[in-house]
Amino acid sequence: MKLLRSWLFDKLNKRFFFGWVILATTSFSMIGTGPGQSHLIGLYFDPIGKEMTSFFAIDWMQSNRQTALAYAYGIATFLAAFLLPKMGKLLDRHGPAAMLWIVLSGLGLTALLFSLVTDWVTIAIGFGFLRFLGQGALMLACVNMVSQWFDRRRGLALGIMSLGFPISMAVHPPLCQWLMDLVGWRTSWLWLGLSTLVLFLPAALLLAHSKPEPLGLQPDGDQSKQTADATTPVWGLTRLEALRTPAFYIITVGLFCLSSLVTTLHVFFKSILTTHGLDAQVATMMFTISGITAAISMPIVGLMLDRCRTDWMFCGGLIIMTASLISITLVNDLSSAIVFAIIFGLNNGVTMTFFGFLWPRYFGRKHLGSIQGVGQMVGIIGASIGAIPLAIAIDQFGDYDLTLQVLAVLPVAAAVLALFLRHPQTGNA
Repeated sequence: MKLLRSWLFDKLNKRFFFGWVILATTSFSMIGTGPGQSHLIGLYFDPIGKEMTSFFAIDWMQSNRQTALAYAYGIATFLAAFLLPKMGKLLDRHGPAAMLWIVLSGLGLTALLFSLVTDWVTIAIGFGFLRFLGQGALMLACVNMVSQWFDRRRGLALGIMSLGFPISMAVHPPLCQWLMDLVGWRTSWLWLGLSTLVLFLPAALLLAHSKPEPLGLQPDGDQSKQTADATTPVWGLTRLEALRTPAFYIITVGLFCLSSLVTTLHVFFKSILTTHGLDAQVATMMFTISGITAAISMPIVGLMLDRCRTDWMFCGGLIIMTASLISITLVNDLSSAIVFAIIFGLNNGVTMTFFGFLWPRYFGRKHLGSIQGVGQMVGIIGASIGAIPLAIAIDQFGDYDLTLQVLAVLPVAAAVLALFLRHPQTGNA
């Protein structure tokens, strides 16, 4: 395996900067995060809820199935989030390449085992592993690797890398809905697990390399610095130093809002649209429109992050989050649903790119895994509670809209805070 990896590197690097291979590998791996993402898991809430059993709070579970599942999803995601700082340290110690194939293997096996869940406890455990491995650790490894290989063009590179997410968003929901209709929800998870292992693991094993410097290269393929490995230090704050800066908390608050509210919409995407009169299959197809929009917007957002003031970009992204929350409450026909799907696609484009770009932009590469691990933990904690308010709203009041409109205030407040974002060393935006 080592000889094959070396041969592939030598062969490809003679033709072009190997960072582009890293970019293709991580973007492809991002498609593999699908089994751990809310846009896929949310599809299964109804069929899982119908079969879910429990040995406690039976009466409450029976009458509040969506809320019970949201609590299982939220609690599991919350607990899984606290493993991410440890994952960040492992990335710094062993490199993202080694962790990438380990996480992909774990995600594939977890998807296979998720087909066996029956009661509330096993469902919650399954949710926890899916979220930690797919939405947490796998994304963290991909973002870390790209951030190591690109510096001046990091925004564009992360925008391209993140294309795997909207591809998953466009493909996984309609495909899994079709599989559920054809073979049932349990067998569909078997196919998800097998496809993760067969499709995504080989590329991670053969093509992923953690950093350019050990290979005699520099970020962005800067040839003039190839011999400067020993004398050019990699800059970066430690995790403790980052935690002492205002920038860390401004970024954390904004990403917390984006993560929790995007998750809210992903989990209840189909349910909200069907309560507004859309057919279930048509509602699911709106994911495809959002995914295509996100794919188009991500490289553009990445280029803008490289060239524009980061504080203004961050503020604008949070305003788009508000627009998503409001526009879904206004859906009453196919055309208004398409408008929402386009806005939400742009929302996903900026959110995914921000999560990768902001940490190395303000805190450097040297201890990036440790800092990203804490930041990703906070983001996933946000995701863990995002679905609960809407689950309570539908179980208790039979309506989502008022809760969505109230939640829209949160990103507005975070957008104002984003305007005060400054670099810890230079004081620039």
